[in-house]
Amino acid sequence: MKIGMIIISVGVIMFVTGLILYYSIELGQKDHLLRFIKNMGTFIGFSGMGVTLAGILLYLINRNEPAIKENFDA
Repeated sequence: MKIGMIIISVGVIMFVTGLILYYSIELGQKDHLLRFIKNMGTFIGFSGMGVTLAGILLYLINRNEPAIKENFDA
């Protein structure tokens, strides 16, 4: 498996984990621990989007392009 696909899958897992952490806590919580978990969900979700984008770019940079076939038949 190419490294770009591994990074993409890690980024998607981070993004989904961030969504779960963010939306599992209700809005307006007064408890500091629950607010911290909600904020960490935001951070992990945004980080996951960045990691996914980096994986996509790495995958696109490292893919093998087909050789140019020159045909000079006239």
